[in-house]
Amino acid sequence: MSVDPDHRTAFITGLRRLATFLEANPEVPVPRYSTTIGYCAERTADAEMCAEIDRIAALCGTKIDSGALAHDHYLTALHFGPVRYEAFAILADARARHEAFSTYHGCVIPDHTAVSTA
Repeated sequence: MSVDPDHRTAFITGLRRLATFLEANPEVPVPRYSTTIGYCAERTADAEMCAEIDRIAALCGTKIDSGALAHDHYLTALHFGPVRYEAFAILADARARHEAFSTYHGCVIPDHTAVSTA
């Protein structure tokens, strides 16, 4: 994983500016539910992506989310109240399923029926 220090600095600065803005403008709403900032591992071999997420989990002091494994996502997360930082890898089987599903895009057109709101 290569880290662009300028991008990292700009990202952190942006987060701080957002927090300062929201704090100074209490009338501006914030999300009602949690917010996730996600880092997706660069696509490579599954073992390499998992090793990167394992490294990040060690840095964060977190574990791998075993529930995400059922969907072939390798994920760790750190919570700051309603704000969540997660690092994840989408493994080859999940990508293959998504690609197979996407091949139907545009081939099936559903009937559109008006739904009454009365």
